Amino acid sequence: MSVDLATVKRVARLARIAVSEDEATRMVGEINGILGFVEQLSEVNVDGVEPMTSVTPMEMKKRMDVVSDGSKADDIVANAPNTDRNFFLVPKVVE
Repeated sequence: MSVDLATVKRVARLARIAVSEDEATRMVGEINGILGFVEQLSEVNVDGVEPMTSVTPMEMKKRMDVVSDGSKADDIVANAPNTDRNFFLVPKVVE
């Protein structure tokens, strides 16, 4: 896959990025270089390779999967002007 000047300009317009003609021309080469590198990566045989979360083997820290109220209800409503049993009280708005 390769990118041409029109595609670079279109992507820049969609991203709302101001790109001059010289910058767009330079970006064509840069983006094509990146896409070429990605194509090289797709050629690598990764059969049997486990996904990694880190470059060093480590155990992920996990918490127990239990339902709780978080023990922070009082902290959450502490600065609210009006509360009732850990619920925010707001005025009714009828229009």
